[in-house]
Amino acid sequence: MIGNMNRFRLKVQKVEQHCLFELSWGQAQQMVATLTDSPALAEHYQDWRRIYLSFYKTAEIPLFPTSPIDPGLRGRKIIGGELVPAAIDWHTKLVEAEIKLLNEFYRWLRGAELFEIRATLARASQVSDRLDLVLTCTGIELARLPWEAWEIGADFAATGAIRIVRTPATIRSDATFSARQPRGRARILAILGDDTGLNFQTDREAVRSLDTVAEVTFVGWQPGQTAAEVKTQIRDAIAAQPGWDVLFFAGHSNEAETTGGELVIAPNVSITIHDIAPQLTAARERGLQVAIFNSCSGLSIAEFLIDFGFGQVAVMREPIHNRVAQEFLVQFLRGLANRQDVHESLRSACRFLRLEKNLTYPSAYLVPALFCHPNAPLFRLASGWKQRWAQRFQSLLPSRLEAIVLAVGIALSLSPAQAVLLNTRLWMQAVYRDFAHQVPAQTEPPPIALIQIDTASLSRARLSKLQPIDRRYLAKLLDRLTELNASVIGIDFVLDTPQPEDAALQKAIQTAIARHQTWLVFGAALDDQAVEVGVHQTQIASPAWSLQANIDANLEYVMLPYPDEDCRQTCPFTYLLSLVHTAQLHSTDLPEPTLHQTANLRSQLLDTIDAQRPPSQRLTAVRQLHLAPISIWAYDRFGQHWLEPIVDYSIPSDRAYERISAWQVLDANQPPANFSEQIVIIAPGADERLGMAPGEPDRFPRPTALRYWQPQTYWLTGGEANAYMVHHQLNQRLVIPIPDLWMLAIAVLLAKVVRLRRRSPWTPKQHLAGLSAATLLYGLLSLQLYISAAVLLPWLLPTALFWAYRLPALKRQPHGQLH
Repeated sequence: MIGNMNRFRLKVQKVEQHCLFELSWGQAQQMVATLTDSPALAEHYQDWRRIYLSFYKTAEIPLFPTSPIDPGLRGRKIIGGELVPAAIDWHTKLVEAEIKLLNEFYRWLRGAELFEIRATLARASQVSDRLDLVLTCTGIELARLPWEAWEIGADFAATGAIRIVRTPATIRSDATFSARQPRGRARILAILGDDTGLNFQTDREAVRSLDTVAEVTFVGWQPGQTAAEVKTQIRDAIAAQPGWDVLFFAGHSNEAETTGGELVIAPNVSITIHDIAPQLTAARERGLQVAIFNSCSGLSIAEFLIDFGFGQVAVMREPIHNRVAQEFLVQFLRGLANRQDVHESLRSACRFLRLEKNLTYPSAYLVPALFCHPNAPLFRLASGWKQRWAQRFQSLLPSRLEAIVLAVGIALSLSPAQAVLLNTRLWMQAVYRDFAHQVPAQTEPPPIALIQIDTASLSRARLSKLQPIDRRYLAKLLDRLTELNASVIGIDFVLDTPQPEDAALQKAIQTAIARHQTWLVFGAALDDQAVEVGVHQTQIASPAWSLQANIDANLEYVMLPYPDEDCRQTCPFTYLLSLVHTAQLHSTDLPEPTLHQTANLRSQLLDTIDAQRPPSQRLTAVRQLHLAPISIWAYDRFGQHWLEPIVDYSIPSDRAYERISAWQVLDANQPPANFSEQIVIIAPGADERLGMAPGEPDRFPRPTALRYWQPQTYWLTGGEANAYMVHHQLNQRLVIPIPDLWMLAIAVLLAKVVRLRRRSPWTPKQHLAGLSAATLLYGLLSLQLYISAAVLLPWLLPTALFWAYRLPALKRQPHGQLH
């Protein structure tokens, strides 16, 4: 409602050769002034109107983007205007006529007789941000003048806005507005009239754009309908249940003082406002508040409907060109969709025509007018939860540039480039650990002893058989480790085929078990049926007193059992080593390997751990280590390692394991070691002659994080990766990487939220500095969370995407209008 505190009413009526101005406000306050009529103003108006009509009837106006034909004026009976040769520059003439009309209009209104009225309005506008002036003009000559262009406070440096809205001199309806309950979702009835010479495609699309915030229904003439049928259709639609909030009409119309105006609804078929009065009454009683007539010469239509009890009616005071009407409608409805009231939406549309389209459509901004019932609240589309969510969803949709950037980000987050990004991030973590002095303390001895059969060991032993490796050498290592009290030994070789020297290795294995009940875990491969193939497929060792486990692994991710895997059929090599070592330390009734056993040793181990009461917290934690179901789902469908723990190469290798050359273990001249508290892993070194098969050495380019700690070393072996994995499982150091794709979604939402927030007083440079600081802070936070919380938050792709979304806004928005 136009509030009483900020509402002034101004009535202007012509009395002979004078105009009487009556201003009223507040508690019966009023002021009266008499101004001499201006014959020059009437003459300038007639000149302007004649040139205005001539321009829009002859000018070659660029087609509206969605208009396929060249439309004309939305009126049939045009009085004035001439069809003249195109050589006349009507555009220049119209601009000159507009200037003359407005200059004379302003000069007349700046008369000394109106000084007190203008000063009163200007002072009132300075008290509040907005002042509403309800204007009533008696007489068609006064009503046709562009009162909305009156700059009342210009002479007084008024800071507040003065909004001019019209109301008719006669209002006989007893309609009440306060009792009307707003609908949760506005209902709009759009009547499309005769389109002869016109094109309603843009009108239809503009009204349909309100679908997210309102329910829109279209009616109108269709080819083949009779005059009676189209009239009945329109009458029934207006009176239909459950009623409407907004009535919209596009087409030809004209003024008709006695019948309230004429609407052309089909070729050679018209209907007057008076003809549909009963239906309008029913619609008004059911909540119809606003009427919008995007057609010509609507002064009498507006006055009739306000008198009839409507809240607001938007019309064109003059004939209007079809493309101008379309431009106005698009901007007007955009304002309504943005929750502006009907008055502000009309002002915004006129402002757009004046500032953005005045060269193409001169004087068009002077034509729209809004009539209001003084007691009616200004209509605004309801903001129900469905509409709010629809609007928010619409605002979240990316622009073309944003969609391209987002597509690139998604492609990178799902591509092999992830390996490069992860490698780089681990190097950053290593550097950060070093500079922040957050390198783990070194333990003596480290939990894992890695015995590598490297080039030096092969040379000293003068081994000639390397593929597969001479098992007598493995037997010597096993005998020596037994002497050095190794209790858990992992052999990172797949011994799945019989060899002539198997007897020596078999004897060493049996000796270790017989004398020290040593736990032996042999490496195995998975066949096509996911069955472990290894030492148990030969005569070297029995599953009754030794273990074998799968060594197929990705060197970037910790090898863990599947969610539904209990390790009885297949089990990861590093996981089984960690489980056996932890069980030795935290289980009191752990079965010991003996050569007399017949039951499966791995089943006995798992049964004992699962049945232990009370359960050991540390042992339970290792036993429960499994991949997340989403990790399996993402890998099976997209080849992605979502939430799969990574191998943390940012930790220096000497903090995770002790690297020992195999020849040093065998050399009697070396100081004796005691491996009783360590997990011992026998594995190939970086020598290219060792590996799973000829030409497939068990080595890979060293991650950049490890090269930061050891620049001189180039290769990472599978044994070293296994040692890291065992270290992580024993220490519950499982770093979970948050998928880049998830963080991209969060970055997009955050960028949209920042854009939707209220305008900021910051300058673009301040915003740039703020975003830079936030980016740096997020980077430092992600580096620290990696160490403190074992969570890897992606940094590069999410921040790059956020900047790609925000930079165009920074360049586009001036100071004080950043979103």
